[in-house]
Amino acid sequence: MLWPMIAIALGFLGIAVLGVLAIRVFVAAERLGRQVAATTERVNAAAEELERAATRLAATGDALR
Repeated sequence: MLWPMIAIALGFLGIAVLGVLAIRVFVAAERLGRQVAATTERVNAAAEELERAATRLAATGDALR
């Protein structure tokens, strides 16, 4: 009777550990998603700034030769 109780306890413990790990993965994935969104906004802002600078440079005709 002792071994089945130990097996059941270990089974519940394993499920609990997997649950905790799943929560940690979910939180890390959300954090990564927020970082990717912020980085995307920064890249888009830099691309727009570069496009404006290139347009002004092309308008003045001071391109490198």
